[in-house]
Amino acid sequence: MSAIAERRKYILDSIVREGFVKVSVLAEKFGVTQTTIRKDLNHLEAKGLLYRAYGSALPTAAQVMDITMSTKRLINFEKKQKIAEAAAALIENDDSIIIASGSTMTIFAEVLKPKGRLNVVSTAVNISAHLGDIQGITVMQVGGLLYSNTLSVLGAEANNAISNVFCSKAFIGVDGLDPDYGITCATTEEASLTRQIIRSAKKCVVLTDSSKLGKRGFARICQMENVDILITDDGLPENARARLEELGVRLIIA
Repeated sequence: MSAIAERRKYILDSIVREGFVKVSVLAEKFGVTQTTIRKDLNHLEAKGLLYRAYGSALPTAAQVMDITMSTKRLINFEKKQKIAEAAAALIENDDSIIIASGSTMTIFAEVLKPKGRLNVVSTAVNISAHLGDIQGITVMQVGGLLYSNTLSVLGAEANNAISNVFCSKAFIGVDGLDPDYGITCATTEEASLTRQIIRSAKKCVVLTDSSKLGKRGFARICQMENVDILITDDGLPENARARLEELGVRLIIA
């Protein structure tokens, strides 16, 4: 087997095993330039064996995989940063909000600044730990069973706690977005909690980069009619924008 064929087989095997490969890691492993790895990825993408993301590659399967938050954070990081900053601009004076778990939510929490006193209900322990150190922010950490992939609490206790609060806005992330099917995530437990989060807020704000369009996670959270605001990047196609606006979703392109 040639060196090129060996690299490409390793890339595909790694995606199946890990759900994700990073250009810089592959370049270091094989002792080649990142340009060489990108050529490999372009070749494999052209054959429909993977798809490219910023500095990385992911499986082509329409159903997204349940991968760790630290891995998800690397995917389209710059776009997520801009999306998070646009979301932070929606915070009002003396606001009360719910923040769900996930890589984009973590970045959102990192750029969040209170206007007056900000009350935050959080389902993610890493987000609560970060915001708890910021003056002007009061954090209510929801209890429940800790799910290590997202550092989120899940289960009946978490759902019950969320059902007893009401906030102006709920900020959530998703693993998949289909205008006609709705928003999805990786597990039924997360979907159940996210539905309760949406019910406990006046407005539902979804933060997601455009790479999630057309993908479906294992569990459906809700249809797009339940989403008030979608914050995404300029990679969202015009036909998708038109369809989402037709469904009553306010689009913010970061």
